[in-house]
Amino acid sequence: MERTLWGHLPLLVRANSKESVEYILQTLWRTWKTGLDADDRRLICQMLQLQNESDLDPLLVCLRMLMRKCVYENISKDDIQKLFPSEVLPELQRLLTLLLQKFQREWRADVHMDKVSLPRLKTMTWNLATQDSEVREPVAVINLKV
Repeated sequence: MERTLWGHLPLLVRANSKESVEYILQTLWRTWKTGLDADDRRLICQMLQLQNESDLDPLLVCLRMLMRKCVYENISKDDIQKLFPSEVLPELQRLLTLLLQKFQREWRADVHMDKVSLPRLKTMTWNLATQDSEVREPVAVINLKV
């Protein structure tokens, strides 16, 4: 029987503690733009007692989707629980809801800071490009005969 995307969430139950699941979410957020490096992948596999590292990717995709929804769609506390289909165990729903709520404000602030710093970068780049074009105009032309 083929597993749905949500069918990979029960792998989190293998973690020894709530703190382990919290660590996994924080690591996913920290590596949002770069992806997990080999050490992070190995550590998460150990935390989840996974024999095969390929089992990790579908779980990470699912977690990143949940995180993205909570951050970018500003889902309320009550609505986070509604993201999960009935096939996700209630205790796992409660744990993930609790953790997603815990970090939602912090992660939204991170995203906001990225958006605020980007326009300044565009302005700086535009100003530098404008300065470059002004400098490129020749001041004097020298003819050298060889």
